Amino acid sequence: MSRPVIEFFFDCSSPWTYLAFHNIQPLARRLGAGIDWRPILVGGVFNAVNPSVYEARQTPVKAKARYHAKDLQDWARRAGLTIRMPPSVFPVNSVKIMRAAAWLKPQGQLVAFATAAFEAYWRDDLDISRDEVIETVCQRAGLAPAPIFEAIAQQKVKDELRANTDELIARGGFGSPTLFVNGEMFFGNDRLVLVEEAVRRA
Repeated sequence: MSRPVIEFFFDCSSPWTYLAFHNIQPLARRLGAGIDWRPILVGGVFNAVNPSVYEARQTPVKAKARYHAKDLQDWARRAGLTIRMPPSVFPVNSVKIMRAAAWLKPQGQLVAFATAAFEAYWRDDLDISRDEVIETVCQRAGLAPAPIFEAIAQQKVKDELRANTDELIARGGFGSPTLFVNGEMFFGNDRLVLVEEAVRRA
C-alpha cells in the first residue's frame, strides 16, 4: 500500500501559512504521510484569481479585522508560535525566498530554510525581501548564502516557482496555504482536521 502524500502549496508571506506549515509536520508524522512541499508566489495567485484580497485590505470591516487579529493570536498561542501582525513591512515581496525554497527542495533543505524565513518575518519582524535578511535566513538554516543567490537568478528556478503557482491556479486554488490529498483541495490552517480525515480515508 502506497504512503499517502499531502501536497502543500505555500508562500512564507502569509501568517496562516506559517501556522499550517508548523502544524502539518507533526500531523503528517503521526499519520505516516509524506509532504510534497510546493513553493508558490501567492501574489501571482491573487492577481490571477483572487483580487478581492487587495480590496479587503484597503477597506476592511473593522469588527471582522479585530476578530481576525484575535483569531490569529489564538491559533499562534495554540501552536506555540510568536506572530507579529502586522509586521513592519506588509505585504512583503517574497519572490526570492520562495525561489530559494523551490531550489532547496530536492536537496532536502526546504523545511529548514522555510522555517528560518517564517521566523525571520513573522517572529522577528525582518524584511525577507532584502538580501541581507535572506543571508541571515540562510545562516540560521545552516546554509551558505552564495549558492542560493546564484540559484535564484537562474531562469529554470524562476520557471519552477511560476509553474507551481500556475498549477495551483489551474487546480482551483486561490491562496496560501492550499493542500491536496488525493486531488481533494483544502484551504487554510483551520482545515487541517479535514486534511487528517482525508489522509485516513486514503
